[in-house]
Amino acid sequence: MAMWWFNKDKREEVWDENIQWPIGDIEAAHKIREICRSAADSAEKVGGLADRPDNKRKYESERYERAAKAAMEIAIKISDDLLRDTSVRQIVNLCAKANDLRTARILFRAIQAVSIREDVLNDHPVLRQ
Repeated sequence: MAMWWFNKDKREEVWDENIQWPIGDIEAAHKIREICRSAADSAEKVGGLADRPDNKRKYESERYERAAKAAMEIAIKISDDLLRDTSVRQIVNLCAKANDLRTARILFRAIQAVSIREDVLNDHPVLRQ
């Protein structure tokens, strides 16, 4: 049996999958968690890309950006405030790994739950500014 990389030019990513709307808030939160976990390696690489070749830098950056965008698009459709705040926290963590502090700060301001805001600030004190 051939492995997937011999049969395809491009790997299907979690965030590229079509979502059959409407989905519930819990399913949306699970999807965001899955996206953030899948893109964490690219986000970490984007955060420390000074030593990477240009083509690798571009690939990892595009992969991170597609994942973050997809997660944000799902998060805005979550109606439950606490689930949305928890999901946005995961996206903030992803952005912080990528050293994308501009996006992380914008998303941080969208978190309404005080306890979640405090947890995010404990994890990422740079967002206090």
